[in-house]
Amino acid sequence: MPSIDPRVTIEEFLDSHALDFERTNANTFLVTLPGDKKLETHCALLVGDHSLSINAFVIRKPDENAAAVHEWCMRKNAGMYGVAFAINDLGDIFLVGRLPLNAVTDREIDRLLGAVLQYSDSAFNPLLELGFTSAIRREWAWRVSRGESLANLKAFEHLV
Repeated sequence: MPSIDPRVTIEEFLDSHALDFERTNANTFLVTLPGDKKLETHCALLVGDHSLSINAFVIRKPDENAAAVHEWCMRKNAGMYGVAFAINDLGDIFLVGRLPLNAVTDREIDRLLGAVLQYSDSAFNPLLELGFTSAIRREWAWRVSRGESLANLKAFEHLV
């Protein structure tokens, strides 16, 4: 029995779940996952010769407390499914994972993308608090001084 091309499985899954995605080439799917705290998580699904890799951007390099941010990520890694926190050469934080191509099924894509969304969304505010406290305080003060909305900063009110 011939195996199904994992690219077909991925594209059919993304279409059937009405996920926003684009194919940049035959082996790369750029997917946007909608969240609550982190409104969008952008991830790339890369079909290689032997495995499917996933890379999802979480936050840029922390402005401060980088060691505390990295420690928080490392502590979370131990209990995570399918992906782990990692940093790139610039210090930006991503979720990364890899599956063998024979494991690429609708169910596994669902579990993997669900894990990325859950971990990215639940990590977003704690990572911002640890790595960008000063920037959050400056933004809060600037908005107050101009009478701007604080709605999307309410989760950080305890920092000011």
